[in-house]
Amino acid sequence: MTTWDGFARFSVMPVAAPPLPGAPPRGLEERLAYHSRFVTVRTPAIDALAQQVRTLMLLGRHQQVTARPSLIVTGPAGAGKTTALLQVGRVCHLAHTRRHGDTATAGQVPVAYVLVPPAASAKTLALEFARYLGIPVAGRMSQAQVVNSVCHAYAQAGVRLVMIDEIHRLNPRTTTGAQSADLLKDLSERIGATFVYAGIDVTATPLFTGVRGAQLAARASLVDCDPFPARDGVHEPFKDLVRAMENALDLRYHRAGSLVRLAPYLHARTAGRIGSLARLVKQAALAALLDGTERITRTTLDAVRLDHLAEQHYRPRTRTKTSTR
Repeated sequence: MTTWDGFARFSVMPVAAPPLPGAPPRGLEERLAYHSRFVTVRTPAIDALAQQVRTLMLLGRHQQVTARPSLIVTGPAGAGKTTALLQVGRVCHLAHTRRHGDTATAGQVPVAYVLVPPAASAKTLALEFARYLGIPVAGRMSQAQVVNSVCHAYAQAGVRLVMIDEIHRLNPRTTTGAQSADLLKDLSERIGATFVYAGIDVTATPLFTGVRGAQLAARASLVDCDPFPARDGVHEPFKDLVRAMENALDLRYHRAGSLVRLAPYLHARTAGRIGSLARLVKQAALAALLDGTERITRTTLDAVRLDHLAEQHYRPRTRTKTSTR
């Protein structure tokens, strides 16, 4: 999705959806494919990001003098930051298509999605912007020439939303990191678009330190993708998340509500991270399809090996045996 063609295909691809009531049963292969993709659950972070992006795009539409306000999506690994970013980009792309028709034939590109490369220099980062639109870049071109080409092409294509992922890879305390941070500031001032960044625990990284960090902090609002708490006052956000995923399952013998009853166990397994929970449910569903049980139980879930971060966090309780004489 780090090229325009790829992102456009992602945006128009039909989303995975659970079977409609009364619909004919789907075959095994179709259900394996469905659970591999699975649904994207609307979360408070996605809703908050979507609302703020819409507001900032309207706010910056006629702004000419200074850089437009930006957003930073932050949170721990596996908290759903990239998913939130891509879903908002998808909505923006589809809204533009509804208003203006097919973007490809019109030469319009409403959304750009760029990954910060590891140990990015200003020029390698500029090349990523160029690669997204397929801008031809000669090896002899200077950084300034690449940046000028990028700014011209993005203006011609009408890019209105620029999403930059893995922003935590930038370290303004190093020479190359400082130059890359300056490049992003320059691009945000020269490209008439709203910039949205995403990264792991951004506020705890050097990105917010020093003069450059102060400039970024003064322009960017934060959207937190925190792990889901088991309880928030009278609400149970994590249980609601589990319920939404369980309602989307397409397993013939699964007992409704059985996953919701296992919410405390699931929270312990995943530390409340939506990425780990989605992986756990998807792998358990695939296992249930392949072994023919067609239901997810505690035994099914126990057999799934999760990401290392989740496995390190989880410490199952051991049952003590008591003997009687």
